[in-house]
Amino acid sequence: MIGRLHSIETFGAVDGPGIRTVFFMQGCPARCLYCHNPDSWAADGGRDITIEEILHWADRGRPYYGDKGGVTFSGGEPLLQGEFLAAAIRALGEIGIDSAIDASGTYTDEFTEEAIRACKLVLLDIKHPLADRFEIITGRPQEELLKLIDIINRNGKHVWIRNVVVPDINDMEEDIAELNRFIRQIRYIDKVELLGYHTMAVNKYGKLGITYRLKGVPPMDGEKLNHLKQLVEIPETDAVSQVEL
Repeated sequence: MIGRLHSIETFGAVDGPGIRTVFFMQGCPARCLYCHNPDSWAADGGRDITIEEILHWADRGRPYYGDKGGVTFSGGEPLLQGEFLAAAIRALGEIGIDSAIDASGTYTDEFTEEAIRACKLVLLDIKHPLADRFEIITGRPQEELLKLIDIINRNGKHVWIRNVVVPDINDMEEDIAELNRFIRQIRYIDKVELLGYHTMAVNKYGKLGITYRLKGVPPMDGEKLNHLKQLVEIPETDAVSQVEL
């Protein structure tokens, strides 16, 4: 079975617990305003990768994983390749390596449940809790996010919430209040991360000839971001929960 790969990151420390090997899969149906990997959008971009190669790279990192680390499939949108993803995660499990899926919440299909069932953790980017704002940010209907949450809950998977905070888009206290209400529908939340918007990808858009739609929007102020983090309320579950500060 062949997948499409954008890139590989070894010794990843921000894409799930512990040290991880991160496979950025090629292809994404969303066009998020602040996407920092626009070169991952095209489904026919990147290069071919086999499950055997994934096992090779993952096994190389095994000495550094410890009790918490493993593999994360990010993107792009990894669930766009759900059949390949499920097979790769099962193969990794057979050699004792846990996997996480970093999902954009913008895509589901007939293979999504199989992939979610196979993984240990889901990193879920909420984008925005309000349906109309979600669609403005992503270009995709929020129904896909709700379908994914149902699949995650049905399979009892633990979740790390990720939410990029952008000035004048979702950086107000009321936005965090909406986020708090929205995430109550997720059964097991281990962590909530508010990530500050940055402009490091602007030059990449220019090189690709793509219009950067947030031109002129400044990076998120760190002091304000820290204040908003204090307002996050994680629903009470039997998970070990924390707000990422």
